[in-house]
Amino acid sequence: RKKLIIDVRFEDGDGTGIANTRDIGVGALYMTTTATLNTGMPIVMTVSIGGRTLNLKGVVVYSDPGHGVGVRFKDLDPADEEALQSELSLM
Repeated sequence: RKKLIIDVRFEDGDGTGIANTRDIGVGALYMTTTATLNTGMPIVMTVSIGGRTLNLKGVVVYSDPGHGVGVRFKDLDPADEEALQSELSLM
């Protein structure tokens, strides 16, 4: 994982929100948010990285209430995975 702070728009079962990543990797990210997102909750995120907008599906695998959550990507599109790998390799 690489330390990278970018905006994340997310949707879960209860609504939508905006957060920031603290770090991101090819398979997961940590985002800072005060929203209540429970472990196991599916989530859809939109991030812009390397001039490209990625729509990422994931599941919350770690929750630190009031601070943030760790999200593992699910069904990552090969083109999105390639964009992530390319951007992270530049860091």
